[in-house]
Amino acid sequence: MTRRVDALLNEYGESHQNETNKMVHWICVPVIVWTVMALIYEIPNPGFFSAVPYLSWFTLLLALTLVYYITLSIPLAIGFAVFGAICWWIILAVDAAVAMPLWQVALIVFVIAWIGQFWGHKVEGKKPSFFKDVQFLMIGPAWLMSFLYKKLGIAY
Repeated sequence: MTRRVDALLNEYGESHQNETNKMVHWICVPVIVWTVMALIYEIPNPGFFSAVPYLSWFTLLLALTLVYYITLSIPLAIGFAVFGAICWWIILAVDAAVAMPLWQVALIVFVIAWIGQFWGHKVEGKKPSFFKDVQFLMIGPAWLMSFLYKKLGIAY
């Protein structure tokens, strides 16, 4: 019996066979994840969030994402937690270093990265998987991590 995570990764992989499209995904998927996190980081938090240290729309989204990944694979969830922490650090660094508002930087990069993604799929000749099921927006990062895990000999 195929595990759910394997079925999702295999189905996602069906529209990601072309080497150019794969390369584009290695660049654009992490960038898109970062931009979404940065945009959510910029959403003002309601006052009641201040009662709980570190509670924000950003940390809430990250926690919900980790719950989803835990349902698929604990090792992939750990990998995404590490990636999420790196994204958070980059968000703070970009916010401190760039003169324009973080949300503007993230929005510009988001649009450019999606243009890259659609170009990669044009080269591939197949529609992005999320057109079939929006869940595949969450599978892209797991698909990339699965390659890293295999290379490192880590079971997921």
